[in-house]
Amino acid sequence: MPLTMHAMTVDGFAPMLESLSGLLDKAKPGMIEARLAPDMYTLAQQVMLACHHAQDAFARLTGRPPHQPGEPATSLPAMKAQIAEAAAALQAADASAFDGAETRDCSIDIPGNQVIAMNGEQFLRAWAIPHFYFHLVTAYDILRHQGVALGKPDYLSAIGRFIRPKA
Repeated sequence: MPLTMHAMTVDGFAPMLESLSGLLDKAKPGMIEARLAPDMYTLAQQVMLACHHAQDAFARLTGRPPHQPGEPATSLPAMKAQIAEAAAALQAADASAFDGAETRDCSIDIPGNQVIAMNGEQFLRAWAIPHFYFHLVTAYDILRHQGVALGKPDYLSAIGRFIRPKA
C-alpha cells in the first residue's frame, strides 16, 4: 500500500499527540510556564504549537482555511484537552479529504509582501512535520529539564503496539 498524505498526517501526528498527552501525565502544575531558555516558548506554548501544526497541516492539506493557533492553555488539564481536541480532529478525518493534497497550494504568506510557495507535499515535508516535531520534542525537553522522569518509551509510546514475540 502506498504512503498517502492522509497516513503521513493522521497516522503520523495523532499517535505522537497521544504520547504528548502521556508526557503531561507526569508533569506538575507549576511547569506550564517553564521554558528551556529565556527567549524560548513555555511548555504551554510548545504544546499549543504542536497541536496547531498538526491541525494546520490537516486544514491546509484538505483545502480548508489555515488553522488559527489560539491561546496557550493555562493548566495541565486544559493542555491535555487541547491535545485531545487536536487528535480527535485528525482521527475524524476522512482519507478522501486528502485527495489531491500533494499538489494543493499550501503557500504561507510572510511579512514583507512575500510568500513561502509550497504545494501540499512540500508543505508537509518541509514545514508541517518539522514544526510539529520541533514543538513536541521541546515540550519533552522542558519536562526533562524540570526533573520529570521521562525516557524514550514515553516519547515513542505508540511503538508498543508493534512489539511482539519473534516468529
